[in-house]
Amino acid sequence: MSASDLPETGAPARTGLIRSMGRGFLGRCPHCGEGRIFGRFLKVRPACESCGLELHHHRADDLPPYLVIFIVAHLVGYLILELEMGYDVPLWFQFSFWPVVTLGLALGLLQPVKGAVVGLQYALGLHGFARLPGVRSATEGGPAIGQSGHGRADLGRA
Repeated sequence: MSASDLPETGAPARTGLIRSMGRGFLGRCPHCGEGRIFGRFLKVRPACESCGLELHHHRADDLPPYLVIFIVAHLVGYLILELEMGYDVPLWFQFSFWPVVTLGLALGLLQPVKGAVVGLQYALGLHGFARLPGVRSATEGGPAIGQSGHGRADLGRA
């Protein structure tokens, strides 16, 4: 984290949407970009070991698999269509090749897409991400950054 990440108050600033989703896509902490998000293949760590951002309360749930299915189905469907229209490929090859490609793409994209969804939730201050590391929580004498007194994220609206 650089000095430009600290606003005039000295508290860490929230990382922007594109940067935090990119860091999540690469498997890094959306706040600092140094710590790792995943402890195992799809198991998100409880907190970043570098900056201390709590990650245990994320709610990625069904969005990452849905996005992966959407992306992979469009890619593989387009490639199958192009192959069928342009070449005379034996059916045995297609029945053995396309399931392997589909499975490989799905497994290869699932973790990066889940990391990007966690980064999206962080950037928008959703599901407990309103509290940044190094910032007082509401129980320590005032609402946290991005929270109103009602416990909902107000995303900086006055």
